[in-house]
Amino acid sequence: MRALLQRVSHASVTVDGTVIGQTGPGLLILICAMQDDTEAQADQLAAKILKLRIFKDENGKMNLSVRDIDGSALVVSQFTLAADTSRGNRPGFSAAASPEDGNRLYEYFAAQLATQGLPVETGEFGADMKVELLNDGPVTIWMEV
Repeated sequence: MRALLQRVSHASVTVDGTVIGQTGPGLLILICAMQDDTEAQADQLAAKILKLRIFKDENGKMNLSVRDIDGSALVVSQFTLAADTSRGNRPGFSAAASPEDGNRLYEYFAAQLATQGLPVETGEFGADMKVELLNDGPVTIWMEV
């Protein structure tokens, strides 16, 4: 699985003019399931994200996790994280999981974060979504398991 994490002051996702998910201070997590990904990889990624120390402590050092700051997460599916740009000018997405597997793993991943006590809201798999965010730092981290 691939994820792009952004430490945010706030973020929201809108579908058809309606905000369907949002977060205050915490993480915007753009997530993509790749071919042959499993729940075990989603578990591993969720566990790593929950422990990742990318929030500032009282001394201004990145030393706190999203749970340490009582933060939350907005999880948005983004199959374009599977883009292959090695040939030509049009990215290929054949490395992404099938839509069925992608949606299943996306929902599973978000549920795993929530099961561990992190407040989670989501986008809508496969929808044309508009994502707004205020990146804090900016801090943006690429992860892959």
